[in-house]
Amino acid sequence: MLKVETVVVTGANRAAISGLGLASDALVGFDRYYDAWSKLNTDAPAEFYAKDADCVFFDVAPLKYTKGWEEYKAGVQRNFFDTATSAKLTPNDDLKVTRRGNVAWTTVTLHVSVKEKSGADLNLECRHTAIWEKRGGKWLIVHEHLSAPLQG
Repeated sequence: MLKVETVVVTGANRAAISGLGLASDALVGFDRYYDAWSKLNTDAPAEFYAKDADCVFFDVAPLKYTKGWEEYKAGVQRNFFDTATSAKLTPNDDLKVTRRGNVAWTTVTLHVSVKEKSGADLNLECRHTAIWEKRGGKWLIVHEHLSAPLQG
């Protein structure tokens, strides 16, 4: 029987993720992951991602990247970072972590704030789901979905 572990992580019980065995590699550094994406340089978060050419990533725009990290990295740099002067990704207090063996998934909502070179401000409330796989003792994202609800 496969053991399934799930923890909802809030500010008060964020340390509970260590019970899932993810903390030492990935999720104690979960805030570090969002800080890396806030640096306007796609080399910063690269350490969190598997480099397989067939990994698929869904982003706010464009819709998807289907040719792995290198395509994703180049697309985010071109479509977001090259047009911005600053960015901040701030996760909310609703991180949920589920693990099955060497695979785990995380869900969280977050606020994205971007200052465009044009002077415009972009503020989005987003959803983020990541599928992590433990490889060589390190947790890496093999699939990710970032989306924003339609404004209505």
